[in-house]
Amino acid sequence: MTQTHWPRQLREGLAEMQLSLNESQQQQLLAFLALLNKWNRAYNLTAVRDESEMVSRQLLDSLSILPWVTTEHLLDVGAGGGLPGIPLAIVLPEKRFTLLDSNGKKTRFLNQCVLELGLKNVDVIHGRAEDCKPEQPFSQISSRAFTALDNIVAWCGGLLVNEGSFLAMKGQFPDDEVAALPADWQVSSSHSLNVPGAGGERHLLVVARTVRHG
Repeated sequence: MTQTHWPRQLREGLAEMQLSLNESQQQQLLAFLALLNKWNRAYNLTAVRDESEMVSRQLLDSLSILPWVTTEHLLDVGAGGGLPGIPLAIVLPEKRFTLLDSNGKKTRFLNQCVLELGLKNVDVIHGRAEDCKPEQPFSQISSRAFTALDNIVAWCGGLLVNEGSFLAMKGQFPDDEVAALPADWQVSSSHSLNVPGAGGERHLLVVARTVRHG
């Protein structure tokens, strides 16, 4: 199964997830996936190299957290190959997305995606989360296969408003990571994600401060 099967895989997956996207958005998602596949050979952007798995494990997996994206401006940390940030930006054109990664090759790829796909709602920052100085903090920060939860809150907690939350995408439920969270952070909710065609478990953990100051 190769790229010729991608449009059907995407249509069927979206239908199973009850997501209604117009033809233009579907074409943009597939164009992004083609770019990711092409650049991945040289830049090692993602571990998924089997073309038959890419729609499920990259596009549909990213879109599985759509119901929990409520902010007008999302920060995606450790954005890597643009997952989940680019697919979310394509289907939510009215919202803004800032993609942050410390790897120069990956941010070059992200800037190329923004250019080729005409994504007016995406900004790319090359740098470490600890060094990021946004004009104002974010109310939601997403991460996918970035790092352990205690690292996320330590490195990125300062980028979040007091009442904000992290949208941490994980595979199996990470009991050890939850147990290692500092006392001033907690998993406020967790959700099992349905990703058509993807084997294994998927979870979204919403992580927020236990004590809100000010």
